Order: sequence, then C-alpha cells, then structure tokens
Amino acid sequence: MSFAQRSIVQGPLTVAPPSFDGHGWLVAINMAWMTAGFLLFTMLAIYLARKMWQRRHCERLIDPIGVWRAIGLLLGAAGSMRFGAEALVIWGWNPMDPQTSALIITVKRFVDPLAATLGMAAIGLYFLAERGMSEQLRKRPHPIHFWRSKDRLRQPALLVISTIIAAICVVSLR
Repeated sequence: MSFAQRSIVQGPLTVAPPSFDGHGWLVAINMAWMTAGFLLFTMLAIYLARKMWQRRHCERLIDPIGVWRAIGLLLGAAGSMRFGAEALVIWGWNPMDPQTSALIITVKRFVDPLAATLGMAAIGLYFLAERGMSEQLRKRPHPIHFWRSKDRLRQPALLVISTIIAAICVVSLR
C-alpha cells in the first residue's frame, strides 16, 4: 500500500480531499474553475497547434507570429496539464476507492513539474523574443479591435457556465 493510499484509508471519509476542510462551496468553486481552466487551456493549445501546423510552410517559429503562437501554445499546454490534473483530483476523489484516489494524486505530482516546465519555457521564450518583438511591433501601429471578435468568446463562456452548474450539481449530490 502506498503512502498516499494509506493516508486516504486512515483519513476521514469526505466527499472531497480533506484539504477543503468540509467546505462544499469551496469544492464547487475549485471543481468548476479547475475544469473550466482545463477545457479553455486545452482549447487554446489545440487551436494554436492546429494553426501552427496549417501555416508551417509560410510561418516560421522565428517570425513574430510564430513566436507569439509558440508562447501561447506552451502556456495552453501548461495550463491544460495543471488545471486538468487538479480537476482530476477533485472529480476523482473517492475515499471508498483509495487505490484509484491515490493513483490520481500521484499522477498529479508527476504532471505538475511538466506543466511548470512548459510554463517556464513560455516565459523564457517571451524574454528571449521581447526585444525583437518590440522592434517589430513598433514599426507600424496595428490597432487591435478586440470587440470585433467578441463572438469568439461565446462558446468558452458557455463552457464556463456549464462547468459551474455541473460542479454545483456534483457537490450537492455527493
């Protein structure tokens, strides 16, 4: 029996990891935001990976657009892994099945450093590219009209609302 499994067996039979200290509302908030974060960061990573693959013949990583997308991809992958691992712990918590719960917790501990590495790689790439990117962006002003793209936020917003509702239902019915 692993240390994690033993601590679950010896711990209280709670509906969520004991670190939530019995606060159901806190479980619901974390479940909702970790799940939404996982889904949104995964969507970002997949979107950018597809864009980079589709445009691989005309956009290079050293081009400003390539650097920008690479930073976004690294952050998307890091966030997906980190939020996903945490969501899995909350969704998969079951003190009646300590073996599975312990496995999930252990997997999370392996995923966290990988996610941190990707996040730090994004920061490193940002700092390496900052001088060149700043020069490129100063050449000619390109105003960005954010609100023209507001329709693109509809699906992610619905996704967040759905995860909040799902989390509240799950926590209420556990």
